[in-house]
Amino acid sequence: MPAATLNALKPEKQEASGSPDLVAIKARQQAAWSSGDYAVVGTTLQIVGEELCEALDLRSGRKVLDVAAGNGMVSLAAARRWCDVTSTDYVASLLERGRARASAEGLNIDFKVADAEDLPFADASFDTIISTFGVMFTPNQERAAGEMMRVCKSGGQIGLANWTPDGFIGQLFKTLGKYLPPPPTAKSPMLWGTRARLTELFGSAATWIKTEPRIFNFRYRSDQHFVEVFKTYYGPVLKAFSALDVPQRTRLEKDLYDLIARMNKAEDGTMVVPSEYLEIVLMKR
Repeated sequence: MPAATLNALKPEKQEASGSPDLVAIKARQQAAWSSGDYAVVGTTLQIVGEELCEALDLRSGRKVLDVAAGNGMVSLAAARRWCDVTSTDYVASLLERGRARASAEGLNIDFKVADAEDLPFADASFDTIISTFGVMFTPNQERAAGEMMRVCKSGGQIGLANWTPDGFIGQLFKTLGKYLPPPPTAKSPMLWGTRARLTELFGSAATWIKTEPRIFNFRYRSDQHFVEVFKTYYGPVLKAFSALDVPQRTRLEKDLYDLIARMNKAEDGTMVVPSEYLEIVLMKR
């Protein structure tokens, strides 16, 4: 690979520390994801990890890194395919939940606390890099993308599953933003669910990028059940409700119910809401 391309893939260390806005945003995000218990939601998304591993055509023996792994949804899927898996996240308690799941299944996964924007691995250490609804939430998007490319071998693959702006979760975050607007310098995580942004982040260093819109169905006992689970366990929603006064909480809750009502396919009192995400597979030059 040309030296200029290699240099472009290596993010400058001073970038994160030199941007107070991004540092502050990351601190707030880490506090949000550390609150509640994302694992309660993460386990329901397991099928996405399985489908991503199939899209990657993962073969046994490949060295795989899961970035912003949460409680190990796609890490487990890769380990079930006899890959050599390292599962990373900057929330240690979530990795503990992943470790418990791996132990219950007898799967050998190396769990390591790590920041997606500063991965503690040498260049070209892994055959495949994966992330499901994880790396998309990093505040410094360019740096996170650069780190994934840096630790990926030439000819290796990166596989992602990212919520789209117009899908259910994209609209949920848009609803939260009405009450707690993000800093003006912050880029929306949902940009990772668009082909245009992925081309900006990876295009110059990728041989090819394949994207496929997919649907995950959120299945809950009722709309009330979903809202209660997300208020209790899903960090961004939990933090939003805790930051608002009572009238604002009431309005936010109504907005969430209205969103669900518009998208709910179930007619039996339960909740089945399709949420679009973008499945991405790319090859590093």
